[in-house]
Amino acid sequence: MENRIILDEGLSPEQIVAGQLAAYNARDIEMFMSFWELDAEIYQHPDTLLSKGYGDIRARHVVRFLEPDLKAVLVSRTVMGNKVVDTERVTRNFPNGKGEVDVVGIYEILDGRIKKAWFLTGPPRMASAS
Repeated sequence: MENRIILDEGLSPEQIVAGQLAAYNARDIEMFMSFWELDAEIYQHPDTLLSKGYGDIRARHVVRFLEPDLKAVLVSRTVMGNKVVDTERVTRNFPNGKGEVDVVGIYEILDGRIKKAWFLTGPPRMASAS
């Protein structure tokens, strides 16, 4: 954590969320974590806490970034003040194979970083066997 990447203080909420999505797709854990507050929280919408704090969020994503087919495609983005709502189509490697899932992410930005995020996740659609 001592070598945390410093972000440009002038980034808008939209730029912060776009940056973390790019880092997610690059599977760059250090860059990804630079967009999150040290005490950030991630919830399954509306109020099921999934991860709290830098260590928890980092550990969750280190595992996720091992998935060989991981990729999030932005479908739409809405910005309302310090909140950003993304709709994404995410390709993942589930225990029973490769598939896609629709995700809505609601990000709250505070002091130039993501403070809280809530996710609504649809059911996986498994890729057909080739």
